Amino acid sequence: MLDRLTSLLPTRRWLVLTGAGMSTASGIPDYRDPDGTRRIQPMRIDEFRTSAEARRRYWARSYVGWQNLHRARPNPAHLAVTALQRAGLAGPVITQNVDGLHHAAGTTHITELHGSLSRVVCEACGEVTSRSALDRRMAAANPDFAGTGTQIRPDGDAVLSTLLVDSFRAPLCGCCSADRLRPDVVFFGDVVPRATVDHCFSLVEEAEGLLVLGSSLQVMSGLRFVRRAAKRGLPIVVITRGRTRADELVAVKWEAPLEQALPALAHRLAPDSAAAEARHGLVASL
Repeated sequence: MLDRLTSLLPTRRWLVLTGAGMSTASGIPDYRDPDGTRRIQPMRIDEFRTSAEARRRYWARSYVGWQNLHRARPNPAHLAVTALQRAGLAGPVITQNVDGLHHAAGTTHITELHGSLSRVVCEACGEVTSRSALDRRMAAANPDFAGTGTQIRPDGDAVLSTLLVDSFRAPLCGCCSADRLRPDVVFFGDVVPRATVDHCFSLVEEAEGLLVLGSSLQVMSGLRFVRRAAKRGLPIVVITRGRTRADELVAVKWEAPLEQALPALAHRLAPDSAAAEARHGLVASL
């Protein structure tokens, strides 16, 4: 498979679509088992918007989970994408992840399809602040809170006991004092902004091939771009673990751990860039 992709990838410039499988080697779990079954039930947008208790539960869990997410560092798969991009083999990146690790790895031309946990927005007044600043405010408002999660989730929250959640003081907007703060991400049951979708479709129209990394494509937000690429007759390559919803559309599929497969591919195709990114990753981890 490595030989096959080494021959295929240099023939065109690839649009990259990434999913949660990119970040598992950074300590951030994905949502689904290899067979596509969801093992984590995330909070839905309608529950978050209509229930103050749900918002308190989310922010208590997020306060704990953010510590883990904030410590996460790009893994070799992220660095390999950067190496391929700098070698001219990979083009823009559409990521379904909200963890910011592509940015941390030095990848450019990134579209965050589902937003970013690094930003917080008030739905009452529109004020946008950094998640780090909000974390400091939550720490000041909850000086005795000592929650530790039993499970860290890919959307940055953690499983906490009801008792701990009930003791947590949820944050209010620093601008208008409303209890309407939310992470700047697309919740389950929410919709990706139309402008973002249109931009991603335009990237598919400009692409010469589509490289899907670490995504089961179980949700339409990512699957639609694969279907558009197939309609255009573009070759589609998938590297992930387990089945996807687009297996019948794929020209090449490699079931392998991304943190092993992508560096091997980058070292074959762009040895100088791969070596530079590997050094960057080593320095960043120190």
